Amino acid sequence: MPQTPSRTERSRTAILSAAFELYTEQPYGRLTIEGIAARAGVGKPTIYRRWNSKGAVVLEALMEHVPPTAFPDTGDLVRDLRTWLHGIAGLLADPDRGPLFAGLVGAAQLDPELAEAWRERLYRPIRAAGADRLRAARDGGGLPPVDTDVLLDLLTGPIWFRLLVAGETPTREYADAVLDAVLRTP
Repeated sequence: MPQTPSRTERSRTAILSAAFELYTEQPYGRLTIEGIAARAGVGKPTIYRRWNSKGAVVLEALMEHVPPTAFPDTGDLVRDLRTWLHGIAGLLADPDRGPLFAGLVGAAQLDPELAEAWRERLYRPIRAAGADRLRAARDGGGLPPVDTDVLLDLLTGPIWFRLLVAGETPTREYADAVLDAVLRTP
């Protein structure tokens, strides 16, 4: 017999669904904990028991409904990098999902709690996986001696720049061009 979710789990699910729905309907700046609580059918204290800010709950809701692109490890570094960059470009180019991530990046510039939640829950784990993969490739002779942080910045920075600064949609072809340019050896 299937186990019935606990009241805590039902509340969590309702809160994350409400936060995601509201975020797809309005900009981050107009969201409120009060609105999320009302949509979820819970009180504000229920939200604050689990999340310390609006940014933290919205980020978790987004990550649950639109999982970020993980860093693969198939043993073929170039293919893994290409797959990873295609995933990032595809996510950011998606007309429904891309603006949600871009909107949070923009909002994080003015919301220190959201910025910290973004770094802690999304950026650092993905970055660590990428750095581990690149270090292993470098140590195994698959990459020249390079600073893995710089290499990750060189690979992802242009994609985010294209979206957030240039206002252009990143494509798989653009991701390929970035990868080819970064990995090209003289």
